[in-house]
Amino acid sequence: MLQQKEDGHQPVGSHSGNTYTKTGQEVTGIGQHDAGMTLDFPEPTRISVNGVQLEVFEAGRRNAGNPIVLCHGWPEHAFSWRHQVPALAAAGYHVIVPNQRGYGNSSRPTEVTDYDIAHLSGDLVALLDHYGYEDATFVGHDWGAAVVWGLTLLHPDRVGKVINLSLPYLERGEVPWIEGMEAVLGGDFYFVHFNRQPGVADAVFEQNTFQFLRNLYRKNLPLAEPQPGSALIDLAQAEAPLGDPVMSDSELAVFVSAFASTGFTGGINWYRNLDRNWRLLADVDPIIRQPTLMIYGDRDTVARAERLTEFVPNVEVASLDCGHWIQQEMPEETTAAILKWLDQRDAA
Repeated sequence: MLQQKEDGHQPVGSHSGNTYTKTGQEVTGIGQHDAGMTLDFPEPTRISVNGVQLEVFEAGRRNAGNPIVLCHGWPEHAFSWRHQVPALAAAGYHVIVPNQRGYGNSSRPTEVTDYDIAHLSGDLVALLDHYGYEDATFVGHDWGAAVVWGLTLLHPDRVGKVINLSLPYLERGEVPWIEGMEAVLGGDFYFVHFNRQPGVADAVFEQNTFQFLRNLYRKNLPLAEPQPGSALIDLAQAEAPLGDPVMSDSELAVFVSAFASTGFTGGINWYRNLDRNWRLLADVDPIIRQPTLMIYGDRDTVARAERLTEFVPNVEVASLDCGHWIQQEMPEETTAAILKWLDQRDAA
């Protein structure tokens, strides 16, 4: 989740009689390829790229030559695109859905700097090279959108079209991002907390993996006044969730299984590179010139970009009546918006 306005057999949670324990690549009761992963989601392959291995899910390989790459956010998984994959393949796209470094069965380097935008975008470029593609349409949600924006800035010739959900283009500004957030939002804001107190949130999330993800993946949340302290840590420790679930129990089990196995540090390391990314982008042309679709959720807490068209002049904006987990909250509407826009671009 990005930019909100506001070893033994250690149990990490339980639900419906299943105990989720750190026992290896699968979790007692539900394995990564059981439950929701069987819902028309492809089997993965592991591909060596850019010095790491990525777990990649593919559909529509028969449509070779028309690639579309779907990039998940935090704390997500390639499975977050389960609703879009079959429709995009049926529409004639070669759909490529990686678990990016730090997630699922992809590599999890130990060095924090191995998760900066140069490495994350380099993985996607190398993935295109693996398949023999000069460029592709890239779709990102949340942190995945941040990676797609960065990829497009650093490797503009490898990106044909951009579709991003929730997170708009983030202006670089004169002050490093974490420094600016700390000055305005304080040390408890989770971006800042992840950087200033490394390992603290990671441990809490790992101790409450099921509870944290169950409480996080909600919609129709009631309005509430901001409280002091770390909101995400409080969320992980809350016994009762608010609002309504975004997904079924079996779908949620896929995410719980993955993070019970991997922990959260790999994904959180993406946050720990924000100021490094700010420096890496210092001399890069800040304008995104590719045709772009920006999809917002009207109930999302992520702030909309006030000057989006200044930095992304070829952007079209769509809004859906949902919260942050756009492609999972309103899957049919999200898929329809993506396909309609792609059809219009191809016809132009």
